[in-house]
Amino acid sequence: MPTAAAPAALPPLHLVELGGGAGPEDVVFDGSGRLLTGVADGRVLRIGLPEPGGPDRPAEVREVGRTGGRPLGLEVLPDGRLLVCDAQRGLLRLDPGGKAGVEVLADSVAGAPLRFCSNAVAASDGTVYFTVSSRRHGLDDWLSDIVEHRPTGLLARLAPGGEPEVVLDGLQFANGVALAPDESFVAVAETGARRLTRLWLTGPAAGRHDTLADDLPGFPDNMSRSPGGGFWVALAGQRIPPLEWLHRAAPRVRRAVAATARRLPPPPALGGARVVEVDAYGRVVRELRGRGYRMVTGVAQHGGRLALGSLREGAVAWCDLREPLRQPST
Repeated sequence: MPTAAAPAALPPLHLVELGGGAGPEDVVFDGSGRLLTGVADGRVLRIGLPEPGGPDRPAEVREVGRTGGRPLGLEVLPDGRLLVCDAQRGLLRLDPGGKAGVEVLADSVAGAPLRFCSNAVAASDGTVYFTVSSRRHGLDDWLSDIVEHRPTGLLARLAPGGEPEVVLDGLQFANGVALAPDESFVAVAETGARRLTRLWLTGPAAGRHDTLADDLPGFPDNMSRSPGGGFWVALAGQRIPPLEWLHRAAPRVRRAVAATARRLPPPPALGGARVVEVDAYGRVVRELRGRGYRMVTGVAQHGGRLALGSLREGAVAWCDLREPLRQPST
């Protein structure tokens, strides 16, 4: 179990509207400190945030590409290009300069179409690790996978010049992925299990996997490295005791509940913003909460700024971590 950290309140959140773009599911910073995100209409946007405490000017939002599908997880490559996990098209590479357009790096894995490519990270040797959240349900039906609680997610690897291969199977809604600073392991967020799973890449345990952090205080989504050598983890929602009870029920019961849920309107996103920082040993060293922004699915830090993305919101959010943290209001 992760070490408990007393929750603190996020500093005041600043929202950046995206010109009608909905669902900025992931957020990443490029080398110049500009924010990148993808939205539901297929656009990839680059955002120049205003300087904290500087002139009161709006953020600059610019379209840098379109995937032709639904972009989710992003990863900035050393040459400035982007890896894009597209829920409809697979693993893509996009040139935000507009010269090379969009390339499909992988549209299938293990003989099956990449129908729910979720998040990716690139190692220093060019190897890409990416997740498939579910081989049973697509993005529009993600809730059914969470309710059914069937481990059909996977972690795949694409080596330079190679073909994608599965390196971890049977994951509970595989989602965010991040490498250790020394690339000794890759961590994967299993949303449906509220845990982070670690696959060792080097050392005597290479090829084996274990649990990095378990019993997280919410459902982990996308991940990114934190400056302290650990990981920021977005929590898309808080713990739901009835759902935990349902996960212990028989498979036929879970399937029946999922079938009923598919006939109902999507549930509202409950609670506010929640993120945790986990160190390299799986200990939760910070838990931050805020209001006015729901279903946080992406988190990234650059300098003193923390940026948040959401599958539900029509804006990205950011705050200045250099402001004093307070106890969250109840």
